[in-house]
Amino acid sequence: MIKIGIPSKGRLRKDTLKVFSRKKLKILSERGERDLFGFIKNYKNIKITYLHAREIVERLGDGSLDIGFSGYDLLKESEINIQSKVIVKKRYNFGNAALVIAIPNDWIDVQTIADLEEIAFEFKDKKKSRLRVATKYPNLTREFLFSKGVTQFKLVKSLGATEIYPFTGSSEIITDITSTGETLKANNLRILKDGEILKSQACLMISKKSQKIKGLKRILSILSK
Repeated sequence: MIKIGIPSKGRLRKDTLKVFSRKKLKILSERGERDLFGFIKNYKNIKITYLHAREIVERLGDGSLDIGFSGYDLLKESEINIQSKVIVKKRYNFGNAALVIAIPNDWIDVQTIADLEEIAFEFKDKKKSRLRVATKYPNLTREFLFSKGVTQFKLVKSLGATEIYPFTGSSEIITDITSTGETLKANNLRILKDGEILKSQACLMISKKSQKIKGLKRILSILSK
């Protein structure tokens, strides 16, 4: 049995399902659209599971999925021991976005990471606190800021709309995934000039554990053409 994970909601789900329909692979579910399981017509050896895009990466890492569709950002955010067990087979031209650092518009003197580093030290010296960064991507954010010499900060885990955190007293700045930047602009935030952390897009990934499963190469060749 080959187990394939598909995102359970949003544009990523819709665009992934289009990949299957373009390849004449008809996905069926016994209990309608809300069913979290499915199968491909005429492929009795394939089981479809609809999961959160983040969980798909996790399940590829532990081998409970063989093939999965998810964002490159979510793979790179995962722990190193998970990344080492997942292979990216194809990058698609959908789900395009970038993980960026965004700051409130009224921070007029802050334009670059170097300016941000200066502000972070001011927070430490004058306010005796660290610059708070709200994010759903703590690993990528921490790694990027450290690589740029910004060390005086504190990560705040975002559980919802990250854009509102600077305006509710929960953080000073944010990192967030964006495709157009319009949501950030609408919420009085702007991206630092050199604040792009990672470019992302939808990817077809496989678990390293699954490489020798019978029939895997055939379905991969169909999906990745």
